[in-house]
Amino acid sequence: MRLVIVSGLSGAGKSVALKQYEDRGYYCIDNIPLDLVQPLLSHAVDNPGPRYRKLALGIDARCDPLEIERFPAVLEALRGQAIDVRVLFLTADDSVILRRYNETRRRHPLDSAEVSLLDAIRLERKLLKPVADLADVPLDTTTLSLYDLRAAVDVHLPEPGTRGLSVLFLSFGFKNGGPEGADFVFDARLLPNPHWVPDLRALTGRDAPVVDWFRGQSVVEAFFEDTRAYLERWLPAVEAQDRAYVTIAIGCTGGQHRSVYLIERMKQAFDGRFPQIVVKHRELSA
Repeated sequence: MRLVIVSGLSGAGKSVALKQYEDRGYYCIDNIPLDLVQPLLSHAVDNPGPRYRKLALGIDARCDPLEIERFPAVLEALRGQAIDVRVLFLTADDSVILRRYNETRRRHPLDSAEVSLLDAIRLERKLLKPVADLADVPLDTTTLSLYDLRAAVDVHLPEPGTRGLSVLFLSFGFKNGGPEGADFVFDARLLPNPHWVPDLRALTGRDAPVVDWFRGQSVVEAFFEDTRAYLERWLPAVEAQDRAYVTIAIGCTGGQHRSVYLIERMKQAFDGRFPQIVVKHRELSA
């Protein structure tokens, strides 16, 4: 059985993370009392089948405070049953969470007439410390967009039981700012740009006519080979540091043609070399 416990501050992206696991085939339950986790797992053992092979449980400040204090003991008991358990804890700066609540106008679970929103955020951070201290992956979402968060969940917490380096290949456009949290950044703006070819302008680097056009450009092939050789030389060194994940970004002006094409080529070149490879095209929102 694979079990992921998803926790974190309200407004840090826990619901998005749970949805991502649901999309990956996990059976997800949000806001489950800790006292019901063990009965749930006993039920899963008594009813074997695909439904309970991969579980993701959301645990947050809506639990009873005394239950949260017992979280370390609950986690130890689960691991004592040979259950592969991972804990993902999402956090963000107080100011960012405050802004997100002001934008959505939702009510914080600890907010009340006697407790301001900012005090509620700080209280929740203190309340969830027993969970945060035992997180396998503490994920700071302060600077992450919705799409970045989804990619981060995939990369930062690979399938339980997998080992080795997980790689995120990211394309982006410099005109919209540099990528957050990238480990390697390559600039493809010096390459020929299909934007100036009328028949290719509306297409992307994933479309066949653009791919064919790039393959006819020797300087693009040289750029790709040099970049691939660099990564082949240095990614093993990153992996040797016992890193769980790495983000490799390639940017062009708009993030539509050159960077997209090169990232797709990189994915093909490194496919099968690492336990997990994720591709994201920031400006294409995919």
